[in-house]
Formats: sequence, structure tokens, C-alpha cells
Amino acid sequence: MVESDVFVQALENLGVNFFTGVPDSLLGGIIEELLTRKLYTSAVREDEAVAMAAGAFMAGKIPAVLMQNSGLGTSLNTLLSLNMIYRQPCLLLISWRGFEGKDAPEHLVMGETMPQLLDTVKIPHRTLSEQTMVDDLRWAAQTFMKQRIPVALLIKKGVIKGLHP
Repeated sequence: MVESDVFVQALENLGVNFFTGVPDSLLGGIIEELLTRKLYTSAVREDEAVAMAAGAFMAGKIPAVLMQNSGLGTSLNTLLSLNMIYRQPCLLLISWRGFEGKDAPEHLVMGETMPQLLDTVKIPHRTLSEQTMVDDLRWAAQTFMKQRIPVALLIKKGVIKGLHP
């Protein structure tokens, strides 16, 4: 399991310097670390966070948006009609709720379909793992800068240390 402070530092080392999103229990450790470092700006909704990230990019920042996968549905219109069309990249850190059918019922459909949904809307994605974290982050940064579109890292439960064991 990757410690939250190590993950946040790795993101900062890549140049990510604007973080926003909507709280999620699987991302709680990351958000706590970002709050400690005074790097996190909360959003009310995921589409708002994506729009804030676009504004941050236009202001010269490298943005990341944290959300659970249900928020992907909420933010699709903004991602497609703003970020994809106008080449406003952001790193999407998406907790994979409902992975392999293991979660509350409301997470199962999105958990099963999220990778195909990302493929359909042409958002490049990878599933983060402890073993491949360095390569995954490097890939995300290179894809982000080369294509200038949103790039998603999918985070399963237990990969990054949360607030609760």
C-alpha cells in the first residue's frame, strides 16, 4: 500500500500544483495530505471541479481532480464539451468504487462500466497499482502534456492508504 504523503509528493514532483475535487472515502488519505499541505480546493460537484481545473490550467497550473467514479458521470459533459474540445488537460484521480462487484449496490453499475465509458469518450486511462505507480504517473504526465486532454488514473481500494485501515 502506498502512503498518501508519498503519492502526493510524487504528483508534486511531476509538476501537479492544483488539486480540487469532491470528497470520497477511498481518496480520503490523499485529500487529508493535500489539506495538510494547503494544496486542496474543495468543489461542490465534480463538474465544478473539472471546470476549476480548466481555469487553473489556463492560469498556468497543472491540475488534478479527485473524484469517485460516480462523479465521472456527473462531470462527463464538462470533460467533453470543455476539456476535450478546447484541449484543457487535467489529471483525473478516480476511485474505483464497485470494482469486481465489491461495494454497495449503488456503485456496482459504474464500477463495472467505467473503463469502457472512458474508452468510449476517448479519455486515456490506467489502473494505478503500487508496483507500477512510478510508470503510471510518468505515463499520465506524458499523455497529459502530449495530447493536452484529461487523463485518468483509476484507484482501487487498498492501493493508497486511506484515512481508515
